Amino acid sequence: MKRKKTTLIVLGLMLSLMLGLFAGCSKGEATSKQSENNNLSGTITAAGSTALQPLVEAAAAEFKKKNPEATVNVQGGGSGTGLTQVAQGAVEIGNSDIYANEKSGIDAAALVDHKVAVVGFAVVANEKVKIDNLTRDQLVKIFTGEIKNWKEVGGDDKNIIVINRPKSSGTRATFKKYALDNKEEVEGVALTQDSSGAVHKTIAETDGSIGYLALSYLTSDDAKKGLKMLKLDGVEANKENITSGKYPIWSYEHMYTKGEPTGLTKAFLEYMTSDEVKPIIERLGYIPTADMKVSR
Repeated sequence: MKRKKTTLIVLGLMLSLMLGLFAGCSKGEATSKQSENNNLSGTITAAGSTALQPLVEAAAAEFKKKNPEATVNVQGGGSGTGLTQVAQGAVEIGNSDIYANEKSGIDAAALVDHKVAVVGFAVVANEKVKIDNLTRDQLVKIFTGEIKNWKEVGGDDKNIIVINRPKSSGTRATFKKYALDNKEEVEGVALTQDSSGAVHKTIAETDGSIGYLALSYLTSDDAKKGLKMLKLDGVEANKENITSGKYPIWSYEHMYTKGEPTGLTKAFLEYMTSDEVKPIIERLGYIPTADMKVSR
């Protein structure tokens, strides 16, 4: 009996030891993974779309707080620049308002698309313009140079000054496709600005001007100062109308990589598409892709 009791005690001790070792291994593995996730380091660059730039900058700042040794440099330059640079391997991420296969000279098959949000684009005029709505036909005629005076669309007798973006701009490509029925914007008599921020400033400062801006640049009364958002065929550029398909001028926001991302690039893109970034997306005037009731 005594020997049996001793055997049971030994077996119990061995079982406890084995369970402890198993728990220790599991804890060690968890600690190792946690340590790996918390020790992201290095520097990557995301360049391209200025429409997407505010979101990537804000997300990069929050990502930096969580990973102090990791840096995400964010640059503009336009969608064409972003796609070209990522294809050449000059940057880790190319930000774009358009699909890579819509940009000539880009090997889209070598790039991997990461959709992070949707952005709408509003028709914007200087605040002194006396109209609130344009029909699609009027809009096309203004941006192609056929209509040159605001009195032709119900406004004051004042020359229309078109503010557009360079041909490399994804915002311009989106506007051309979904607002102008693929007609070319007028050249020579229009002012061309290299970034969304420059378009915003120029329209606010130029009497009689009209252009287009991502809603991410129109998120508050202060941001809209000097500007007037015009309806298109009576429809406002807002989240409800974009998600339902009533308002047509919008695009997916893409972050392209050359091949599948790894390391810090992969970690940042996973963060960009996580639930943590959704409040930032909405606060800055973008739309989560999951909220869209229509697709392209």
